Amino acid sequence: MNDEMLGRIDSYIEGLFVGEDAALSAALDDAKNAGLPEIQISPNQGKFLRLLAEISGARRILEIGTLGGYSGIHFARALPDDGVLISLELDEKHAEVARKNFERAGLSEKVEVRVGDAKETLRSMAENGGEEPFDLVFIDAEKEGYPMYLDLSLELSRPGTLVIADNVVRGGSVLEEGDNMGAFNEKFASDGRLDGIIIPLIREYVDGVAIARVK
Repeated sequence: MNDEMLGRIDSYIEGLFVGEDAALSAALDDAKNAGLPEIQISPNQGKFLRLLAEISGARRILEIGTLGGYSGIHFARALPDDGVLISLELDEKHAEVARKNFERAGLSEKVEVRVGDAKETLRSMAENGGEEPFDLVFIDAEKEGYPMYLDLSLELSRPGTLVIADNVVRGGSVLEEGDNMGAFNEKFASDGRLDGIIIPLIREYVDGVAIARVK
């Protein structure tokens, strides 16, 4: 199946299940105008993640990698009135764009963006002991850090927590020997704390998410 057909299938699904959304469109426009990398999740994936959060009944969500807030809007919309999304972002410029996008979407009261190296932030959160366990964790930051993000986020989880990692297929590059994401996938699959699977997703190419439940 060629890339053109993959794109057509993705657009077909989007046409069926994802409508126009002013807040999400504006978030993409603001991120682009601010010069942020255009690496956001797709509209279909956003709908998928929101459904997962709703189905799991998540009240506390941890997002590692905020960017412009596009995926965060999906997660925050899935939260109950007393829910919270804590999103970790390295770049203050990205965080400011995201905060404005959350505010325009009417979600500021449910979202806290914490700026800094996510590894250090996660380590501090785990060591301080003041954080309630998270019900859902979404990892979508620099790929080399995924193994450590996973280990640290599991210290902030509980039995039943849903853990999701993005970009784990990357057009098939994971099949290449020595690929960083392939090594992460092996760790994810063999970690005795998790019961999971990889779900392929399509845009103009095949990618996927790793999904697991903490035992």
